[in-house]
Parts: sequence; structure tokens; C-alpha cells
Amino acid sequence: MTATGRGASGVPESDRAIERVPYAYAAIRVIPRVERGECLNAGVILFCRPRRFLAARIALDEARLAAFAPDFEPEVARQLLDRIPILCVGGPGSGPIGQLTQAERFNWLVAPASTVVQPGPVHTGLCLDPEEVLERLFAELVEG
Repeated sequence: MTATGRGASGVPESDRAIERVPYAYAAIRVIPRVERGECLNAGVILFCRPRRFLAARIALDEARLAAFAPDFEPEVARQLLDRIPILCVGGPGSGPIGQLTQAERFNWLVAPASTVVQPGPVHTGLCLDPEEVLERLFAELVEG
């Protein structure tokens, strides 16, 4: 440590334990008619290996969905969407996919699919707090 209280990297010694770590995320989309490609963001999945964090926030805006897909039954999508947070948590009661490692579960959840619930492209970033990033992304991509 130098006389200024900073390490060789220039970062204050007290802040060195709090470092930005990589994360990956994908928006979860509802696509009522796959052939048309119209979609509605209904959630976000975020994985941060260094923090051992895998979680999803899900919310289906049925009014917005009905605006562009009036004949679509939202319960079809809701049943699929409701499984995502359960698979993120894993453990007993989450089925065979829930028994995989966090990384394997994330990769399974964001794999391309041709159903009415699909992940968007995976994006990456750096963060201090993955829970905070998940909340921000959810607000921007789903609620915004």
C-alpha cells in the first residue's frame, strides 16, 4: 500500500475486494405466432458465475400481449414462464434440468427454441451486484 492508501493498481485498498465481475443475460420473449416473429419481452435471466448467481424476473403483460395477439391464450405462455425461476433456483422439485449446475441450467434456458417462449440473444457485461443488474434490466427490457 502506498501513502495514499492505494494499491499498485490505483484502486483504493478498501475497494479491491469489491470488483466488477462478468455476467451474461438474455431477455425472455413471448412469441404468439412464431411464423410472424412478433414478440413481447416477458422476463430476464441473468447468470454471474463468480457470484454464484442465477435468477430470473418474469412478468407477462397480458394487456400488451392481447393488443397484438388477441386470439392467443396467455395461459400457454404463463405455464412456460412460471417454470423459468424454478429452474434457475434448481434443487429438489425442479426436475432433471434443475439438477444441473448453474452454468448448465443457464445454457439450457437460453438455448434457441421454436416455442412461444424463447430467449433472446445472450449479452454480457461487468457488474458489482448481479441482483441489482437483474432488476435494472427487468425495468428496462420488460417494464419499460
